[in-house]
Order: sequence, then structure tokens, then C-alpha cells
Amino acid sequence: MGKWSKDEMARRVARDIADGMVVNLGIGMPTLVANHLGGKEVMLHSENGVIGMGPTPAPGEEDYDLINAGKQPVTLRPGGCFFHHADSFAMMRGGHLDVCVLGAFQVSGRGDLANWHTGAPDAIPAVGGAMDLAIGAKRTWVMMEHTTKTGEPKIVERCTYPLTGLACVSRIYTDLAVIDVTSTGLRVVEIVDGLDFDALQARTAAALRR
Repeated sequence: MGKWSKDEMARRVARDIADGMVVNLGIGMPTLVANHLGGKEVMLHSENGVIGMGPTPAPGEEDYDLINAGKQPVTLRPGGCFFHHADSFAMMRGGHLDVCVLGAFQVSGRGDLANWHTGAPDAIPAVGGAMDLAIGAKRTWVMMEHTTKTGEPKIVERCTYPLTGLACVSRIYTDLAVIDVTSTGLRVVEIVDGLDFDALQARTAAALRR
């Protein structure tokens, strides 16, 4: 069975980001999207107080005074700037972000998001700005692997992990498919080559429709 690589997933997300958007890329896999925006005029925001980021710096050109919220070195495009943490969260909470792209442990059939804690006794909670982003952005997209390392579905009928936000996710990008969360359920937009609808449904714990 074929799967999209992380870079292929990032390229697919980038394809849906339009010129002029202000976008937050969450910690982890979503940061790869910055490398696939090409010449689009997109303002990338990070909740630690940076806007106008560019692609990942080349090896040896990292500046660790210029990092994103995941402490990864970033580049700054012309016109970019950095500012107080509180101002950054005001942007997030004030509805000034067109899109945020977040990772997830689970997404439910109605778009509920769980991405900050698995509930395991030894897990370290790491909410960061996820709750503010998930509710504050005009659109919340999730970028994640379709199943866990042990093969358990991450798209579920109802989240069993602590929630980040209710009914906030509008689109899900996985290594197997692109899926829209609609008022009538989960609609499959695209499937990786070599996988049919029934095989995708078998790896998904919430009902899908074409």
C-alpha cells in the first residue's frame, strides 16, 4: 500500500494555501509546509512572536536567535518581524489568522480535535497555543498520519483523548487521504494512489463518504 511521505503531505497542504493568507504552522510535521509554498505571498506566523517566516534555513546557516514555537531555526522573509508573545496571542485569539495547520492525536467525525495530551499517566501535557489556534483561526486544518504506529485509527467517531477544541477542524490531511469535515460528515476529497475507498474506510473509525 502506498503512502504519501511527509514532504508530499506538506506539498499537498501548501497547494491549498492561497496568496495573501496569514497562516500558522503548528509544531512538528506542519512546519514542513513552509518549504513548499514556492513564490506564494503567504505570511507565516508563529505563536512565540514571529511573522513573515520563510523556508527552513540551509545547513550551517541556522540562527538560533530566530526560532519558531517548536524551537526550530527559521528564516525571515523581507518585511518579516518579531514581537511580544502577548501580541502574538492577540493575533490568534482575534481571528486574524486565515488558517492554522496543526498535528493531532485524534480528530472526530464532527471535527473535534485532540492534540495536546494522550491522557497517559506518564505523558507530558503540551498544549502550548493549540487551543487558541484551533478556535481563533478562521480555518483549522490537521496534518497527521492516518493511523498510530500500532495501526489504530486517528480519525474516530468520538475522541477519547482530552480535547483541544470542539468542532473546529475543517480539513484533514493524512498520509493516505485528504478529507473534509462537513455538516453531513466526513467527505473524502483525495486518496493516495493504490488505495481504494473501502481500504481507506477500514483504516478509519468514523464513517466516510465520497
